[in-house]
Amino acid sequence: MGVGKGTIARGLVNKSTMFAIDTDDLIESMENRKIKKIFKIEGEPYFRNLEKKTSKWLEENVSNTIISTGGGFYKQENINNIGKIVYLKSSFQGILDRINACENAEKKLKKRPLLQNLDEATKLYDSRISDYERVSDIVVDVEKKDLKDIVEEILGQI
Repeated sequence: MGVGKGTIARGLVNKSTMFAIDTDDLIESMENRKIKKIFKIEGEPYFRNLEKKTSKWLEENVSNTIISTGGGFYKQENINNIGKIVYLKSSFQGILDRINACENAEKKLKKRPLLQNLDEATKLYDSRISDYERVSDIVVDVEKKDLKDIVEEILGQI
C-alpha cells in the first residue's frame, strides 16, 4: 500500500510489450464505487471477497500482463497460478515519505482506508512482511531508488 505499484507498473509498460491492470481498478469498476466507500459501507471481509472473485478472473483470463494489486491480495489461494509475484520492498517510513513527497499527498492518504490509523497501519505492515517474502518470486528493494532503476531491475529478473 503506497509503495508505488501503479507508478512502477506504468514504467514497466513503457519499457516492455506488456499491458498493465490494477486489481483495485477492476474492483471499483465491478462495484461502480471507490474502494474507500466499499470499506466504509460493506467492510473489509466484503472487499476481500471481491479480491477473491478478481483473482479467479485473472487466473482464467489474463496472461502476459503486469498486475498491480492491493496490499492484501497476496492472501488469494491461487496467487501463484496468476503469474510471477514481485514484492516491492520498502520500510513503512519509506512508504510514508514517498506518499508525503507527492504534491497531492493529502488526497493520496485519504483514499487509503488502511492508512487512516498509522499505529494500526504499522502493525498491518509488520504482520505482512514475512508473508510478502514467502509468496514472492522476486524481491526488489524500491526505497530511495529511481523509477528507471527499479524497472530495469524487475525486467532483468523476469
